This record gives sequence, C-alpha cells and structure tokens, in this order.
Amino acid sequence: MPYNILAEFGSTALMIIFGVGVHCDTVLKGTKYQGSGHMFAITTWSFGISVCLFIFGGSICMNPAMALAQCILGLVPWEMFVPYVIAEMLGGFVGAVAAWFMYKDEFKDSEGVVDPIAQRNIFSTNPTRNNLPHDFFCEAFCTFFFISGILAIAHYAGDNLLLCAICVGLLVWAVGMGMGGITGFAMNQARDLGPRMAYQVLPIKNKADNNWKYGLTVPGLAPFVGATVAALFVHGFLGIF
Repeated sequence: MPYNILAEFGSTALMIIFGVGVHCDTVLKGTKYQGSGHMFAITTWSFGISVCLFIFGGSICMNPAMALAQCILGLVPWEMFVPYVIAEMLGGFVGAVAAWFMYKDEFKDSEGVVDPIAQRNIFSTNPTRNNLPHDFFCEAFCTFFFISGILAIAHYAGDNLLLCAICVGLLVWAVGMGMGGITGFAMNQARDLGPRMAYQVLPIKNKADNNWKYGLTVPGLAPFVGATVAALFVHGFLGIF
C-alpha cells in the first residue's frame, strides 16, 4: 500500500507545517502575528487538520495513536502499523524542518530576544508544571476523548468527507480549548516527537533543554493508552466498528 504510506507522510508533514508554523507566527520576533496567543494557534491547528483530512481523505491517521486504535478495531492491518508510524514520524520531522526553513530569518532575529523555552515549545508540547503521573493521565484522557470522537465522527459522517473533516477540526478546537492547557494536548506522537527531534538537530542557537524525559513518557506513551481505551470504548460501548 505505497499510496497509504505516502499519504500518512504527506498529511502529517502538512499538519505540522500548519501547527509549527502558527507557533512560529505567535512566538518569533518580526512575524506579523507575534503575540496572537493560544486561541489563534489552536484555531490554526484545527483548520489545518481539517484541510489535511479533506486533501488526503478521511481514512488517513496522521497519528500513531490513531493507527493503533484502527489496528485494534480491524480497520488497518496490523502489518501496516509500523510502516504507518514510521511514515508519520518522518512526516512530523520533515514538516517541522520545513516550517523552520520558512521562518529561519525570524529565528535568527529572535536570538537573545525570545526566551529559548518559548522557542523550544514552538516544536513540542510541554507541561505547565512537572508532575509526570498527573500529566500522563491528562494526556491519556485527552487522547481517549479525541480518538473516540474521531472514530464516532467517521462512522456517522460516512462518505461525507467534508462533514467529517469539519467535525474533526471542531473536535480539535474543543479539546484544545477545554483540555489542552495542562500538557499542550499532543495526543499524537508524530505531532510531538517528530518536531522535537527536528528541534534537537536544527541549527537554532541557545537551545533550551529538549525535555526528553517528559517527551518520551507523556506525549510518547500516554496517547497509546488513550487510543487503546478509545478503541475498546467505541467498539464495546458505542457499538460501532
């Protein structure tokens, strides 16, 4: 299924260009939208994900956690799980590098002016306070709600791709506004770890610590827990898939 693999790579890369790009806009010196805030960023993430779904089709995952849920439900063959995850992680990395390249002059202008932690957070999610068990629960719960919602939307929207894409975007908006203030609501390893790896290797001066302990634990593992519970909930309680 080479098209599916390329679609996972391309859709994830485009999603990250939208997402990392809007954080560049709100954080870096010299952009037109510096200081626009989290609502501006969350809205762009929401619209961007809707656009990706509409371009590449409603069956794409763009998310290792979603790929796991679909494998559990029998919607994606298990042998495709690892190829999907690799494609999505590479897409996250490449999308982040592309966003950095677009804003590389603004990164240079921000040296010594914009807090290095704020620049790091352009690429990855990080908590408001360091409490790994609590953060893990919050991230897993956000992912459970997110994956359950997407699966329900996909089921009830049927072949109406536009409706599916719009509703998923609204779901991202709702989760981000209502639950995202604690961990940054990655809910997706490709969204966090792919750009986090890009930040690690990009030639950005005065880097902050990349907080790998948090990254590998919370956005790295918690989405798999949330997605597993979501798949069981959707099948066992909602009776779909």
